[in-house]
Amino acid sequence: MGIARVSLMVALAVGVVALEVGCGGSSSSFDAAPGGGDGPAPTADAPPGTPDAPPATSDAPIAASVEQQCVDEINAYRAMVGLGPYARWTDAETCGAGQAMSDSMTGTAHGAFGMCGEWAQNECPGWPGPASDAISGCLAAMWSEGPGSDFSMHGHYINMTSTSYTKVACGIYTLADGSIWAVQDFQ
Repeated sequence: MGIARVSLMVALAVGVVALEVGCGGSSSSFDAAPGGGDGPAPTADAPPGTPDAPPATSDAPIAASVEQQCVDEINAYRAMVGLGPYARWTDAETCGAGQAMSDSMTGTAHGAFGMCGEWAQNECPGWPGPASDAISGCLAAMWSEGPGSDFSMHGHYINMTSTSYTKVACGIYTLADGSIWAVQDFQ
């Protein structure tokens, strides 16, 4: 896997905020700076005071799909900080999978941002499969960016804990080599 790249894109004209992210699954850090430069790279390990990942329990229901698993895990993280769940935005899942496929073909995270009507997006580009493991690992890495208010350092966490959004669509694409590209579109 290449070095992960993160860049911030703010579309002020329409009040849309999207975090362009390159969270390669085998990378232990993210490069983060406004405009995509090489800024400080926070590690994927949770900073002191950050809530841990939601506990796994043997009696937890098994998600019917990886998309449902994605929504369930985001909502489990939200519950850890006292927030209500996002609704599963099923109408945008096929479109989100198309975004993930397009981004995998261009090698550009967030290249298709905005095509599904989302207001914000997190992306897991090129994570090793299977998809269920990629989603869990990527969401855990994104969660570990917070808490914080600097979007260039904590943007994934901010999207996951936002009270401005009410729903999330998880779009997943698996490449022939088994690697996973996945977007989480928020609205």
